[in-house]
Amino acid sequence: MSQSTTHSSITINELRKSYSKPKHGEQAYAVDGISFEVPKGQFVTLLGPSGCGKTTTLRCIAGLEQPDEGQIIMAGQTVFDGANKTQIRPEDRPIAMVPQSYGIWPHMTVLDNAAFPLRHGRHRKGQQNIKQRTLDMLDQVGLAPYADRWSTQLSGGQQQRLALARALLSEPEVLLLDEPLSNLDAKLRAKLRLELRAFQEQFGVTSVYVTHDQAEALALSDLVVVMNQGRIEQIDRPERLYQQPKSAFVADFIGSANLIPVHQTSTVSDGLVAQTDIGTFLCAGEGQATGASGQGGNVCIRPENVEVSATTVSRHNGAQHNEMQGRVIGAEFLGDRLELVIDVEGTKLTASTPAVLAVRPGDDVSIRVSPVNARYLAS
Repeated sequence: MSQSTTHSSITINELRKSYSKPKHGEQAYAVDGISFEVPKGQFVTLLGPSGCGKTTTLRCIAGLEQPDEGQIIMAGQTVFDGANKTQIRPEDRPIAMVPQSYGIWPHMTVLDNAAFPLRHGRHRKGQQNIKQRTLDMLDQVGLAPYADRWSTQLSGGQQQRLALARALLSEPEVLLLDEPLSNLDAKLRAKLRLELRAFQEQFGVTSVYVTHDQAEALALSDLVVVMNQGRIEQIDRPERLYQQPKSAFVADFIGSANLIPVHQTSTVSDGLVAQTDIGTFLCAGEGQATGASGQGGNVCIRPENVEVSATTVSRHNGAQHNEMQGRVIGAEFLGDRLELVIDVEGTKLTASTPAVLAVRPGDDVSIRVSPVNARYLAS
């Protein structure tokens, strides 16, 4: 066993899964050769658009789907190995799963639903004080007063807590969560994601969470695995994903981004200079000074990093790096901020500015972007 595996609850190596045989050309994979590790005790999110392979990956981890190739190691045990034809049954894996629909049994009380893994799960032998242990868990998730109610009498948020309590009572090595908040309204979803993170930290259980909601991923996760078309685009901490995306896809999917096409790049002592249709940008953040000069790619600028000031100076050429003139073509007041759309030489930039900025559509403005906030993304 490798050293990295001993510090991980899950290790995935070159996993592939397809759902159909190719008629012509190459095989199309729902999951296409992905590898990553889930450190013990951490909350890791699989994030991406519909059809990117995140749910298929989770189902492979759970044993509900059998991959075509690769290897899955959980808690030091190989539960799938394509080369050796190893496929451990879901019930024999050290997991618990909270599905999107919660999987609550309507013919059982809240107590009986939660106690199910203690009475019928893989660790059922030798279990004692089942009722009291279940009541203690229900108390921790705020459901003890509802123990004798039918599960159908719970609200959506309460059912989500019940599904979580039942999963935790099975004492899993890994908790798998498949978009468990997607059926709730926005306000309740924001409240329960805070509770979910608090429960995960309290019990210290390794968690793998699937969502297409970037806000959920950024708020909940220690690590985020961004997927696209069956492959991994980037694995990183939430703040690094946002601040230092490695591809245009990640920049655009995580938050909002201005992506400005680049014609030519050249390296300089303090970073990289990118030539675009609207001027030249000095990109001076981490890793920007490395690599040879070339063509293509994009400059990525977050809307909140576009500095805007009102000006009566007409647009001109020959401005310094990262400085240009534009004209406001859209303005939306959002209370704490002003969302602007600015036309710069035919390119539209989005800027998020303080609400006190006195500009409106038709006004000329000056734009500046700090070099550390301009990030070059190669093609």
